[in-house]
Amino acid sequence: MLELTEQELARHNGIDGARAYIAYEGRIYDVTESWLWRRGRHGAAHHAGTDLTQAMAQAPHGADLLERCPQVGVLVRAPA
Repeated sequence: MLELTEQELARHNGIDGARAYIAYEGRIYDVTESWLWRRGRHGAAHHAGTDLTQAMAQAPHGADLLERCPQVGVLVRAPA
């Protein structure tokens, strides 16, 4: 399992060959193969490489959809 900070997660944005990762409740999911995340975007508002924990509260679907994608790591806080 990977351990990524938010800054490291941001590099996995699905652009220019990078894998597309998103975080939710401290877990990081690889959404690269999901047609819903083409080119690192989901709809007009969400981008890969970000923590979507707060955004999920407004989503028209539940977090259970993330279970279709492999968890590849955990989000960690950068040392202060």
